[in-house]
Amino acid sequence: MLDEILAYFHSGKLTVDEDEMNRQIWKICQETQKQLAFFNYQYHSDEEIPALMSALIGEEVGEGLRMFLPFYADFGKNIHIGKNVFINSGCHFQDQGGIYIGNDVLIGHNVVLATINHALNPNDRKNLYAPIHIGNQVWIGSNATILQGVTIGNGSVIGAGSVVTKSIPEKSIAVGVLAKIIRKIEE
Repeated sequence: MLDEILAYFHSGKLTVDEDEMNRQIWKICQETQKQLAFFNYQYHSDEEIPALMSALIGEEVGEGLRMFLPFYADFGKNIHIGKNVFINSGCHFQDQGGIYIGNDVLIGHNVVLATINHALNPNDRKNLYAPIHIGNQVWIGSNATILQGVTIGNGSVIGAGSVVTKSIPEKSIAVGVLAKIIRKIEE
């Protein structure tokens, strides 16, 4: 059923009233919350955290994952983490649409990655899903919010407190609400 649910999330369609699928999604979300309660409210060594995160997301995380807890996710099964990733405390991953994190990524305190949005028409305000892609060597500052469908290019920096609604090209510094590119990163 998980593969069917992930295919549904990746389809880009508005949600529909499919009772059995919605029950299964809710069941997975509740299991994720149970896992996170254990994950967040007990001490875990640096060696335990990657294994716990792998169990949460249902696949092996990349080598070198470091995290400060607590960590929050809605669904938990559509997060993909590369090598040498650091996730600081208080991050919220709304992952139904898919979150793809490259290698050597730094994610600051209280960052929100939100892959769900809603139709603007109040008569059709159902969920829309779109993935977030974070390239290699990206640094996302504390309290930034990255919205659905955004890709952040390799080597880019997202300033603290920024709200990113559009994709950011590689080696760019983007800041503000709504985030704007202020300059390119020169090597």
